[in-house]
Amino acid sequence: MNRCTESRVRAALLACAVLAGPIFLPLSAAMAQGLVREVPKDVVRGRLTVTAPPEVTVDGKPDRLSPGSRIRGVNNLVQLSGGLVGQALPVVYRRDAAGLIHEVWVLTPEEDDKLAGADGATGFQRFNELLALIFGSRR
Repeated sequence: MNRCTESRVRAALLACAVLAGPIFLPLSAAMAQGLVREVPKDVVRGRLTVTAPPEVTVDGKPDRLSPGSRIRGVNNLVQLSGGLVGQALPVVYRRDAAGLIHEVWVLTPEEDDKLAGADGATGFQRFNELLALIFGSRR
């Protein structure tokens, strides 16, 4: 009766690792470059406070997060709304077709100060330019 010896198992695992190595090489190279956040389109600047998820206030007015909403922190990781209860966060956000807040990007205080200066006649264009600079500089 043939038995699977420990040396055969090690040889099989080594062969699998050698064959699978080139498959994962491009993935590790892509991950080493860092993640670049895309500039969100059709966003509005505001101050979001999560009161009792999905209930929030935006600039002091009651509002609601949509089912499946995403809140992205400054490092582009998704944050749970329950962990942000009571914090007043500077954000840019986008609504869904039903008018509920669907996507939120948290800004740093410096980024918020930059966007605060985008007012006036050329405010919309300046706002988009600043968003491109802010999200382009994050890695």
